[in-house]
Amino acid sequence: MPKSPEKQTEVLIAEDEESFIEALELNLTREGFVVRIARDGMEALESFKEQPSDIVLLDIMLPKMSGLDVCRQIRMFSGVPIIMLTAKSTEIDTVVGLEIGADDYVTKPFRIHELISRMRAVIRRSAQEKGETNSTQLIQTADAGTTYNRSMSEGVLQIGELVLDPDRHECIVRESEVMLPRKEFELLEQLMLHAGKVVTREVLIERIWGYDYVGDTKTLDVHVKRLRSRIEEDPANPHLIITIRGLGYKFELPKKTK
Repeated sequence: MPKSPEKQTEVLIAEDEESFIEALELNLTREGFVVRIARDGMEALESFKEQPSDIVLLDIMLPKMSGLDVCRQIRMFSGVPIIMLTAKSTEIDTVVGLEIGADDYVTKPFRIHELISRMRAVIRRSAQEKGETNSTQLIQTADAGTTYNRSMSEGVLQIGELVLDPDRHECIVRESEVMLPRKEFELLEQLMLHAGKVVTREVLIERIWGYDYVGDTKTLDVHVKRLRSRIEEDPANPHLIITIRGLGYKFELPKKTK
């Protein structure tokens, strides 16, 4: 029986500058991607809803609807890898793009080979994350005298009043649901999986952004700050996510009751 051909990776490019469109379409097609083009934000959103792609390249400055708003809308129903493309390069613009759920951020002008490498990296990480949600993991913490279970059937992590369900992308804090952008969710999951132990900055960056991440390491601190603002009772004095100076962060376990 003949082997079925592998599915080509489909990329939706939301861009309104024809020079960039032509260069991206030519080079990505040459690299084996199937390319779709949207020239404004509304067209990009509708195109993705009608036919989801494997990855989205999203310019921030789009007509009709900004790339940031398109990213927010897509993140309401899809975890597709998204890379923001923009002429802006200030730290605050980068942070905004990442906070609303983008996976990476590339500033124009860029080298096409660097962009393709980043595309493949986020696609690879996305595939790995989907595979990891099917694993079975049991975490026992003797100090707290508690067992935290994450199984294929339940897929849930629970520590104290915080419940995280990776399969459903749900976070419950003190019986109230909290909406977390993708990277904040992944950060919290990593910290909870290693509750009671220090997770170094290098390990967190590698596991969430990938070993080939070349962005600003301050991005991690920004995400921790935002995460604390959503789950801590007093973000200025956190008791769940603790900073271990010079090393990284630790998810604090509940104190053992006598």
